[in-house]
Amino acid sequence: MKLMHLSDLHLGKRLHEFSLHEDQAYILHEILSIAKSEKPDVVLIAGDLYDKPVPPTESVALLDHFLSDLVQLKTTVLIISGNHDSAERLSFGSRLMADSGVHMAPVYHGEISPLTLDDENGPVDFFLLPFVKPAHVRRFYPDESIESYTDALDCVIRHMPICRDRRSVLVTHQFVTGSARCDSEEINVGGTDNVDAQVFDPFDYVALGHLHAPQNIGSSRIRYCGTPLKYSFSEVNQTKTVTIVDMKAKGSIDVRTIPLIPLRNMIELRGTYMMLTSRDFYQDFDRSAYIHITLTDEDDVPDAAARLRTIYPNLMKIDYDNMRTRTEADFSSGAEAERDPLTLFDDFYQMQQGRPMSDIQRDYVARLLEHLTEVDA
Repeated sequence: MKLMHLSDLHLGKRLHEFSLHEDQAYILHEILSIAKSEKPDVVLIAGDLYDKPVPPTESVALLDHFLSDLVQLKTTVLIISGNHDSAERLSFGSRLMADSGVHMAPVYHGEISPLTLDDENGPVDFFLLPFVKPAHVRRFYPDESIESYTDALDCVIRHMPICRDRRSVLVTHQFVTGSARCDSEEINVGGTDNVDAQVFDPFDYVALGHLHAPQNIGSSRIRYCGTPLKYSFSEVNQTKTVTIVDMKAKGSIDVRTIPLIPLRNMIELRGTYMMLTSRDFYQDFDRSAYIHITLTDEDDVPDAAARLRTIYPNLMKIDYDNMRTRTEADFSSGAEAERDPLTLFDDFYQMQQGRPMSDIQRDYVARLLEHLTEVDA
């Protein structure tokens, strides 16, 4: 059985006030072209279809066209919600769409039954687990000890009707310990959203969403496919891909990737204003790319962004690296704002008490901060 693994479309995303709608429509068309040539039996979309719980209407229409085109290819589509999606909105009409081969995971309600599909090697059970927090799981298993995301996922998976003799696939949206983040991803306090990969042992393939860099966790059996587009300048050196999984007999899978070429690339430039505006520098340069420029001039250039956009129309971000900014960085408290709340609380406690928190105190504060985050959400 051939699977196409996608995630984190983030339809409706704006980056530095630039709409990425045109870029997203283009890359979805590219993905459809790959689907036409690869002919996957199943397309897995592992969450964060939208960038916000209430997406713009143009993004809803874009997803509608994309799913309709996939259905025309006679492929089954399996979808879960991510932390950016509204699970309730995304699952609307799911029972009607199932008749067309598009299966949306419902809002988590404590039980997950597999969708079973067959091929020449027998049945494959697909388990669709949307993004969940420990508080979501505690509601349905009050007698279980669920203090962490690992506890929550372990509890959910233990209560799944998994047949160890059959091939099984999990589609979920979580941060797995040992994986690498990008700047465009949401980060929980103190790293408390980490999930230990061992909870996924029962599955032949785990299709992960949430992290934007394509990567395996331990082996190709547990994989983030990554975003189809670059959504932050921390991703400039990444090659975005579509993941193809060929499931053979039990215990045998082959994972490969197909590169995605965007409508516009994302790049970073560095140098003086005179260098970057020299025709010799930019005449053979792809000036349609989304660009972050770091100016190294010691004196600020008046109206630099507007002037540079006459050459680089998609200039998204501009900053300086010079003696002034380096001095400001040394004395700025901005670095503190980048630190997570648990670390800040730990430092405050040590300053007040003259000693660091104990492991028990640190775990208690981490759970309290996690609870406050859940209440705020």
